[in-house]
Amino acid sequence: MSRFEIGRIRPIRPICILFLFVGSAAAQDARAIVEEAQKRATSESQRYEGTLRVIDAKNKITEKRWQFDRLGSHGASKSVLKFTAPAEVKGVALLVVNHPDRSSDQWMWTPAIARERRIAMQDRAGRFFGTDFSFEDLEERDTRQFDFRLLAEENLDGAACWKIESRPRQGKISQYTHSYLWIRKENYVVAQIEHYKKTQLVRRARYLDVKNVRGIWTPHTIEMHDLQRNSRTVLKIEQLQYNVPMNESDFTFQAIRREF
Repeated sequence: MSRFEIGRIRPIRPICILFLFVGSAAAQDARAIVEEAQKRATSESQRYEGTLRVIDAKNKITEKRWQFDRLGSHGASKSVLKFTAPAEVKGVALLVVNHPDRSSDQWMWTPAIARERRIAMQDRAGRFFGTDFSFEDLEERDTRQFDFRLLAEENLDGAACWKIESRPRQGKISQYTHSYLWIRKENYVVAQIEHYKKTQLVRRARYLDVKNVRGIWTPHTIEMHDLQRNSRTVLKIEQLQYNVPMNESDFTFQAIRREF
């Protein structure tokens, strides 16, 4: 999945003075930063395998493996996420069709009952298959559906970052009232996102182990912390490839059924 495919927006460094920006110039600067980050992360397609480790509040660990494919970008992509292990979840798949002017369409395929079901908008805030990612977090976020404001320049884990506020525009349905993004100045890669419901911080995503893959700086570890449940999901990305030949027909339930 693209870097914004999990928990997906396309997923900031020493002592710094908080410099607050106001007015339309700040909004323009913030949007320019986010759009540059998206531009640098753009590819025609993406494929990877990954390991998901869910650590609950009692430190019980469960592990799953999945494969992720994406075709397209900039809010008009299609993606398929398929669990490959353990046996009890093998074949479960999520098909996401993103749109530039509205929320994505999502369907879940469950091979045990050989049936797909549409994920309704009111269910997008729910946990995705026992992980700390919600269904909404797996959408590719289109910058045109959000307003941005540059709040400060801060250090995060030794990296100089821009701190940017993101709010959904009118008509964009989201469980989050606003989010804070930390974007690394060095390479425009998202370092952290905090999601809020009004004044309550509900989820924090951290993007770590950044490597250059065919000219695209990409996090290879993503940690999602659900602060309400006090649980974490750690996604380790393996065998990442960009611009892999894919067909539109691969992103249909007919193709998913044939595979499983």
